[in-house]
Amino acid sequence: MIAELAEFLNNWTITIVWAAIVAACLAVLVFDLRRRNPQTMSLMRAVWFLTVLYSGPIGLGVYWFSGRRQIRRDSIWRRGWRSVSHCYSGCGAGEVIGVVVTIGLLAWAAWPAAIATFTLAYVFGYAMTVGPLLQEGVGLRAALWDAFTSESASIFFMEIVAIGVDMLIAGDATIGQPLFWNGMIVSLSCGLIAAWPVNVLLIRWGVKSGMHDPRETAASGHHGQEG
Repeated sequence: MIAELAEFLNNWTITIVWAAIVAACLAVLVFDLRRRNPQTMSLMRAVWFLTVLYSGPIGLGVYWFSGRRQIRRDSIWRRGWRSVSHCYSGCGAGEVIGVVVTIGLLAWAAWPAAIATFTLAYVFGYAMTVGPLLQEGVGLRAALWDAFTSESASIFFMEIVAIGVDMLIAGDATIGQPLFWNGMIVSLSCGLIAAWPVNVLLIRWGVKSGMHDPRETAASGHHGQEG
């Protein structure tokens, strides 16, 4: 089955069609943020943009379900999606950069590339939490500890699944093959979905608070950030 999937994904038409779908999804997102949800804080605007960029209609669906003030009620499931998307926006950047540089440009072997990509995912994932906290006046040590305690498990499961799927599907692909890019597309979304229940559990256990309810943000005009 893996061989058949890899053969199917090794097609530039899929890459082009996916790019068109992602562009359409980004247009819908930008329109909705500007016209119907202008209260969305800048951090979450970046989170939703990157989530849709990485996962197209899946990311847009997550935004529609959990990130708009038009939701009827909030829930731990929606908080989990907002929280995992926040993590995903940073980790996804680390994964894309890691895969493209180590495998695509430097032609590293699979395992060294995986370790480097895994490390970059942590760096970028932590940065998405540490950066805003520093802007709010939190000390560096406290911000790093907050990122470590709240994001480590989410990043771990996200990247184990994402990198594992990418190696399984497109481990031998080069940057000039459509399988290289299409495998990354599939693996990113697999990582997002795999880390969602982890974030739900972390919120339930009080390790994470989850991102703000967008209805409360709209009502108060609040522009802060939560992990």
